[in-house]
Amino acid sequence: MSQGQNAPDTLEKAADLLQQGLGTAFKAGGSSGRQVKNLLNGVWFGHPLHPAMTDIPVGFWMLSTTFDLLSGANKDSRLAPGADAALGLGILGAFGAAATGLTDWSDTYGKERRTGLIHALLNTSALTANCLSWILRRQGRRKLAVLLSTTALGVTTYSSYLGGEMVFNLGTLINRNAWATGPEDWTPVMPSNALPENTLCKTRANGTNILLVRQAGNIFAINETCSHAGGPLSEGHLEKDTVICPWHGSRFCLVDGKVLDGPATFKAPVYQVRESGGQVEVRSAINHG
Repeated sequence: MSQGQNAPDTLEKAADLLQQGLGTAFKAGGSSGRQVKNLLNGVWFGHPLHPAMTDIPVGFWMLSTTFDLLSGANKDSRLAPGADAALGLGILGAFGAAATGLTDWSDTYGKERRTGLIHALLNTSALTANCLSWILRRQGRRKLAVLLSTTALGVTTYSSYLGGEMVFNLGTLINRNAWATGPEDWTPVMPSNALPENTLCKTRANGTNILLVRQAGNIFAINETCSHAGGPLSEGHLEKDTVICPWHGSRFCLVDGKVLDGPATFKAPVYQVRESGGQVEVRSAINHG
C-alpha cells in the first residue's frame, strides 16, 4: 500500500478514536453531559453555536495582524499593546470555538468528518502558533512573534475556507427542513383507522415527509426529517410527547416541534392536523394562525 493510501486510513483511525472519546465523555456525564452538549451545540441558541464563536478569534487575530503590520513589528509602537491584547483575546475566544466545533464534529461522518478533522488540525496549529507568539511578545522577541501570528492568520484563513466547504458544499449543520412546505389546503394523507395509538407513522403530502402520532385522542404532525442530518424520525423512538432521532439522538417535541436535545438546533416544522370523513388530513400551519 502506498503512502498516499495510508494517509486517509490514518485520518479515519484518528477520527474514530476522537469521536469515540468525545461520545464517551458526554455519556459519562449523564444528564449533565447532555446539557453541556446541548449548550455547545447551540440548542438554546436555535442555531449552531460554532459559526458565531469562530468570529471571535478570527476577528481579533485579523485586528492584531493589522496593528502589527501598521506598527512594523516595533515593540515601541503605540499600536503594539493593542496588537498584543487583540492576539490574547483571540486566543481565549479560540478555545470556545474549538469546544463548540468539536462537539458539532462528533456527530459527522464520511467526507465531512475527514474535512472537519483537517479543519480542526489546522486551527489547532494556528492556535499553537499564536500562543507561542504571545509568549515571545512577553519576552521582547517581537519580530519572530509577529511572523508566527501572521502565518497563523494565513492558516486560519484557509481553515475557514474548509469550514465553508463543509457547510455550503457538504451540507454540514444546514437545516434539512429549510425548504419543506406542507399543503396549503387540507389534504388527506391516511385513513383514520390506519393510525394506531402511540406509533410513529410516516406519510407524505405536497412532496414532504410528515410524521403522524396519535396520543390520548390527539394527533400530532411534524416534519418527518430530522433537521440536523436528515435522519428519518419515523424510525426513531417515541418517548411520551417527544420523538428521538435514530441517527444522532436529537429529540423533538411533537406538540410544537421544539428541539429538546441536540445535536439538532432547528425546530421541526409543525402541521395542522384533523380527522374528517374517515381520513387524517393535514395542512401547513403557515398563514393559518
